[in-house]
Amino acid sequence: MRRLLIVSNRLPVTVEKRKGDLRLQVSVGGLATGLGSLYKSYNSVWIGWPGIAWEEVKGKERDIETKLMSEFNCYPVQLSRRDIERYYHGFSNNTVWPLFHYFAQYAVYDKNFWEAYVHVNNLFSKAILDIAKEDDIIWIHDYHLMLLPKLIRERLPDATIGFFNHIPFPSYEVTRTLPWREEILEGLLGADVIGFHTYDYTRHFLSSVHRLLGYEHSLGQIDGGERVIRVDAFPMGIDCERFSKATSDPQVKRETKKILKKIGGNKVILSVDRLDYTKGIPQRLEVFNAFLHRNPQYREKVVCILVAVPSRTNVEHYRLLKKEVDELVGRINGRFGTIDWTPVQYLYRSLPFHALISLYSIADVCVVTPLRDGMNLIAKEYIATRTDGSGVLILSEMAGAAAELGEAISVSPTNMEEMVDALEKALTMSDGEQIERMRPMQKRIQRYNVMRWSEDFMDKLISTKSIQKDMRAKILTPEVKRRLVSDYLGAERRLLLLDYDGTLNPFFKRPEDARPGDELLRLLERLAEDPKNEVVLISGRDKDTLDEWFGGLRLSFVAEHGVWIKEKEWEMIEPLTNDWKGEIQPILELCVDRTPGSFIEEKEFSIVWHYRKANPELGTIRARELVSELVSLTSNLNLQVLEGSKVVEVKNIGINKGRAALGWIGKEEWDFIMAIGDDSTDEDMFDVLPETAYSIKVGLAPSLARFNLESPRGVILLLRELT
Repeated sequence: MRRLLIVSNRLPVTVEKRKGDLRLQVSVGGLATGLGSLYKSYNSVWIGWPGIAWEEVKGKERDIETKLMSEFNCYPVQLSRRDIERYYHGFSNNTVWPLFHYFAQYAVYDKNFWEAYVHVNNLFSKAILDIAKEDDIIWIHDYHLMLLPKLIRERLPDATIGFFNHIPFPSYEVTRTLPWREEILEGLLGADVIGFHTYDYTRHFLSSVHRLLGYEHSLGQIDGGERVIRVDAFPMGIDCERFSKATSDPQVKRETKKILKKIGGNKVILSVDRLDYTKGIPQRLEVFNAFLHRNPQYREKVVCILVAVPSRTNVEHYRLLKKEVDELVGRINGRFGTIDWTPVQYLYRSLPFHALISLYSIADVCVVTPLRDGMNLIAKEYIATRTDGSGVLILSEMAGAAAELGEAISVSPTNMEEMVDALEKALTMSDGEQIERMRPMQKRIQRYNVMRWSEDFMDKLISTKSIQKDMRAKILTPEVKRRLVSDYLGAERRLLLLDYDGTLNPFFKRPEDARPGDELLRLLERLAEDPKNEVVLISGRDKDTLDEWFGGLRLSFVAEHGVWIKEKEWEMIEPLTNDWKGEIQPILELCVDRTPGSFIEEKEFSIVWHYRKANPELGTIRARELVSELVSLTSNLNLQVLEGSKVVEVKNIGINKGRAALGWIGKEEWDFIMAIGDDSTDEDMFDVLPETAYSIKVGLAPSLARFNLESPRGVILLLRELT
């Protein structure tokens, strides 16, 4: 069985220092609980921080590492107090956490925090590289380590890497406000599969990648140039059986009996959360206050048990939140409470598992109303515990779990009137309706439990690696490259057909910025000066640009995708007219007006609409609309509509790179032919080549070419070998 390396900020084991001694304590809750079953079922190693600053274990580092590995299969990452303060409390929880939860006003953009984040991600990378083997599966978790996939990929290009984000991924409009947005996105794209809890988060991520980095995607598959990356939704589940069986545990029964005795015959409204500003706890208390005011008949008949688990107590926003919650609880209890009845039972602490199960089992209503939440497993835990089908879940539509738990009472966490109505509905709901709502949710979370979630992710990861392998089967391997170079060197007459944009040079937002550099010009000059070579630059560029950029070289040219041909002088491939432009130009101009950032490039016998500088999503939509309109309009005008990379071009029909290439192919008996191109316009060229020719597509998209190279850089390296 392949080994699984689970990587997260925290290990499932914490190192604690008590009275000078170091002890290991197994963590409860969070990712440790969620991945516990998977961790035990695989041959696994868990890599993460053990919860203690490494200065505090000085002299005992080796002992701790040995004990963690031998007893728990855990490999510790060593973090200093400074790392913890700036990387964890700083960038992770004062920058990423508020921003990704749409609390941009709380986000701190501190360069020192960012540098610490980069530094710690590098520490994690080193720890992984120290122990990783060739066939390991590396599964990275959460927002603390978003740079890590790329860092590993740079050192282990063929590694199997998955990443799962356990918090929301915000919309493009929010993501773009992060100063280091490109670095974060590029870091994540080092993974083979990137997982989120909901389709909305997936969509936001794909949109940000498209608009900020320019990567195209189709059905969640990103063409990353050198490989494909899958992005998908995997709603995390829980270990349902653990919660449902716990209700019969003797310790739970004793705790339940004790709680019921204390609250008497009162109905119970339960709220369990970390004390975090994203959870909407003050709003929940305000709603309970309004409910008691509007429904005096429920006074002394209902209690709200509020469990607030302490969180990030050294952060100012959290201290202020604690003060606000304390004051609200005091105000409600002071206003409505009596000697025999306390409306809000407030527990500011973490509860052991048996106590939590007891609260779930006696709660008539569970209120889970975060302002924004990645998933929220509390909602699922409550459902799993209600084995008799009773109980009502009130669930925020802003929680990731809302997408799965449609039978819950769905509310907007900021609509107080709706929340009060929901409480009234929940407390008066019949037993039959409770069961009718609860049973489908229970079946759903039992089917898609935590093991199914992890297996689903792993299956997607393995299948993605298989897709990558199939696509890489056409990659120009070192063996094929050696044969190509050998055939080239042994040939007396060679024909090289080379596209320019996207092949010899990367794409630029402004076409005029793609001017060749000195290195490329020298390389082409060396190829062209070899008397055995005929080098043809076969491009969509206009002839004047090709003359300006390459006129000093002994090259042959094809301009405007085959309209113009030059060996010594420019000649048209056939007589053409351009009087059709007057009919097409207004349509393209209207498209420019409706698509900010797009522009028109007019060539002598073609006209091109560029949208590389436009909003990518809008540009794609407009391109589809434009192509549809132009195809209809040009059907009787002897014109062709071509879609290239971020361009739509209109030109005379029958004129293409394949027809132009045939002129050179049939010119003489060539011992060696090589053609390289990157987009759909080059497929015509590949189509007319003899079977013995070396045809090479830049990128991994499907093609008629025999081989693929990942990038223009690979093309340059190949041409260097030929010279």
